[in-house]
Amino acid sequence: MATIVSPLPGVFYRKPAPGKPPFANEGDTIEVGQTIGIVEIMKQFTEIQSDVAGTLESFEVNEGEMVNPGDSLVIIREG
Repeated sequence: MATIVSPLPGVFYRKPAPGKPPFANEGDTIEVGQTIGIVEIMKQFTEIQSDVAGTLESFEVNEGEMVNPGDSLVIIREG
């Protein structure tokens, strides 16, 4: 299992914008470099990309939840 962590503080979003579909869902096959969410701080948005390939097992934070650097965002089962 691999854990994707937040590189910075801010608000985590699973969608690129309200009303849009999420970047990824639990059970999806994830590729290296695929965007799985964004973190927003002071109107600046940073894409969170996977550094491993596998299956998205779970999101560790909810949509719109505050995160800190090093907080777990997503668990990916490699393979």
